[in-house]
Amino acid sequence: MKSNSEATRLRFYISNTDKFRHTLLSETLVFAAKRYGLAGATVTKGCMGYGSSSVIHSAKFWEITEKLPVIVEMVDETTKIEQFVNIILPWFDKIPTGCLVTAEKVQVVLFKQGMKKKFF
Repeated sequence: MKSNSEATRLRFYISNTDKFRHTLLSETLVFAAKRYGLAGATVTKGCMGYGSSSVIHSAKFWEITEKLPVIVEMVDETTKIEQFVNIILPWFDKIPTGCLVTAEKVQVVLFKQGMKKKFF
């Protein structure tokens, strides 16, 4: 990905309790993006929201289980995002909960890579 270029932002609207093969879906998506070589991924936890079930979820101290909305987003070159989507979309057939996946064109103003950490 380069500065001053067009790219695609991929967003997954899920819940913080959604799982794929006994692992949190948000973690699975981030690790998959890293393995695939996408430029980066960010997970944002919401404080309130509802989805296709129309049930409102919020952070309240009297709730036994805190079920909150989560957005996982990635930005990279359009072709890389499209290839990544083709790999991971079949996973969602195995997940019993609802979700929303969107993709939109974005303008990359600045993309500056940091130094990679060396492990031993």
